[in-house]
Amino acid sequence: MLDLTLTPRTDPLPVYRYRDGLYAVDLLTAAITEFDFFTWLAAHPSDLATICRHFGTAARPTDVMLTLFTAQGFIHRADPSPATPFHATDLAREHLVSTSPFFLGPYYASLKERPVVRDFVAILRTDRPANWGSYKHEKTWTEAMLTDEFATTFTAAMDCRGFTLGPALAKALPAAGCTRLLDIAGGSGIYACAIVAHHAHLAATVFERAPVDTIARRMIAKRGYADRVTVTVGDMFTDPLPAGHDLHLYSNVIHDWDVAKVRPLLAASFAALPPGGLLAIHDCHLHADKSGPLPVAAYSALLMSVTEGKCYSVAEMEELLREAGFRRVTFTPTICDRSLLIAQKPA
Repeated sequence: MLDLTLTPRTDPLPVYRYRDGLYAVDLLTAAITEFDFFTWLAAHPSDLATICRHFGTAARPTDVMLTLFTAQGFIHRADPSPATPFHATDLAREHLVSTSPFFLGPYYASLKERPVVRDFVAILRTDRPANWGSYKHEKTWTEAMLTDEFATTFTAAMDCRGFTLGPALAKALPAAGCTRLLDIAGGSGIYACAIVAHHAHLAATVFERAPVDTIARRMIAKRGYADRVTVTVGDMFTDPLPAGHDLHLYSNVIHDWDVAKVRPLLAASFAALPPGGLLAIHDCHLHADKSGPLPVAAYSALLMSVTEGKCYSVAEMEELLREAGFRRVTFTPTICDRSLLIAQKPA
């Protein structure tokens, strides 16, 4: 059996941040070279809705863009309420506004035809994500996941993170009073395996669509956890969640979907959990006021470009969880800019 209680001797944080923050500069470049965003904002402090109307952009990607620029120190607002206007900071006014003698727009102009920059321009205007990474097939990420080749490649990519993120999640998980975990859209099952490795009293079920369910069974068996982690095939958006679990987990799942699809997921978990059951959301979370952290805001730009989602703030998730009926929401940082939200169904 593979020992999934081990943790790395060295800190992989910079390695994660290089990859997770890769698209942030492309989003900044799109704002400068396509929209001359900071020049306009400096003259017209505005809220999200007004910015969307002026530039003809969609709310989700524009929100991600504004969060990134806030974390980078280019814009600010007095408070996080929706009607509060964003202002250009002194840094942006001096270097990102076209009338300034120190304007750096021409320095970014040579990057404006980078493929990801052009993707961001289109995403901001249409709210339609681009293809995953460097893949050039015409299928969206969710459609591509129905094919064996892409599902295998993508699942392997997500699986390798779990050997570091999984043990840290398991240590932070308050699972003492629980008996069975449901890992919803659990991919390869790496998180379920890491959790049962740390909590000997737990058994787990991974709930996944085909063909990922087959991949998960194979990888769980290879690790030596098939006796404690089973796999059930199903679609979390259309099929009932399996009963008999008092702990639900969404690990790196919520960030793939917009609010309209997150709401029914949380409602489904609330309905399926017994009174007193726990819901765990393992993800990268922004500060409640969406001022950062910068690495999470940068990762949100990557997610916005290739999925229907983004990184949510702690306040956004608390509101959605309470709307679904959950209470006693707690927040715990784990490792590599990830964190754990725990919510309880009232007894």
